Amino acid sequence: MLTDTHCHLDFQLFDQDRAAVIERAKQVGVKRMLIPGISVSSSSAAIKLAEEHSMMFAAVGVHPNESMTWNNSSILALRELSVNINVVAIGEIGLDYYWEAAPSDHQQHIFREQLDLAAELGLPVVIHLREKEDADHGPCSEDAIEILKDWVASLGSQGDALRKYPGVLHSFSSSVEIAERAIALNFFIGVTGPITFKNAKKKQEMIAELPLESLLIETDAPYLAPHPYRGKRNEPSYVREIADKIGQIKTSSQDDVAAITTSNAASLFSWGEIH
Repeated sequence: MLTDTHCHLDFQLFDQDRAAVIERAKQVGVKRMLIPGISVSSSSAAIKLAEEHSMMFAAVGVHPNESMTWNNSSILALRELSVNINVVAIGEIGLDYYWEAAPSDHQQHIFREQLDLAAELGLPVVIHLREKEDADHGPCSEDAIEILKDWVASLGSQGDALRKYPGVLHSFSSSVEIAERAIALNFFIGVTGPITFKNAKKKQEMIAELPLESLLIETDAPYLAPHPYRGKRNEPSYVREIADKIGQIKTSSQDDVAAITTSNAASLFSWGEIH
């Protein structure tokens, strides 16, 4: 029983064979998928997919690389979309200092606005962070953690549930230190395909140090396909390769990894029992 907590099945790369991709995921035991938005229009498409497939749920948000599309109506549009019953999170939001698609202060402003929306709605957040030159530690991670720390601290008494399960640092590629600081705030750490790469010793050592109870598994499809599919289009069925690799690192069975990470996802996204 597997869960893919982050896959962009609304992207055009899946337009020709989306039904077959979904069927392959079902065949390997994927029971839940989260489709995150990266813009207002993408968020709307994610909801549409979730409405069509009972195993899918949506997150709505504006990705930091889409920050320049933000305007006065963006937060209103996201608030309207978030009332859909299939929306379980605000995301994919955060900071990206790799592409520099928008000034860092502009990214931070939009990040905070969407965090405030999540607090208003009582929804967890799906966080993107990427350092310049893909460093494993730097100003992006530090800025993101400080913003999240302030956000969690600002949650009032009605935010107890959100404080317990505030969100996930998706496709985590930062340092063990940042991971531990995030976990101390009750955030989950999202693990993607690169953990399976032969040259990923540092990532594997980091996962070895983190508790399985703090991990989620995700594909980030169509990106970051795991070994042996590296370089090809990723898809949700490949989440089993990630579960298997975590099992090897943790000397646990794939079934145990699947069960625990699926339970973690259910706790975070409150999407009900899986049959």
